[in-house]
Amino acid sequence: MVMDDMYTQGMQIRRAVVGDDHVDGALAAAGDLGAPLQDLVTEYCWGAVWGRPGLDRRTRSLLNIAMISALNRPNELRAHLRGAVRNGVTAEEIREVFLQVAAYCGFPAALDGFKIAQSVLDAETDSAH
Repeated sequence: MVMDDMYTQGMQIRRAVVGDDHVDGALAAAGDLGAPLQDLVTEYCWGAVWGRPGLDRRTRSLLNIAMISALNRPNELRAHLRGAVRNGVTAEEIREVFLQVAAYCGFPAALDGFKIAQSVLDAETDSAH
């Protein structure tokens, strides 16, 4: 796959998972300084990694929730929680991920993750009504 194709695939996956509003906001906020980083994220993370056939999007979402919460990255966690819901991950599965995070990464990471997940799930429920 040539790089232009990888970028195009990455943008399609990125928009499908985290949504147009999030992607458009990230691109706009990047400005000239951050635009190359956004290109790299789109091409590499979303195209080269998320575009691989070895794992489905649900599984990738579950993995990202665990890793991002362990890294204490709340803004990215919010985006990936919304993406996980889009990818069919249930609230119960999200809860189990954070219990796993508590055991292997520590309770502070899991507690923060639960708080963020609750706010995201509440917002998703509110927007569904």
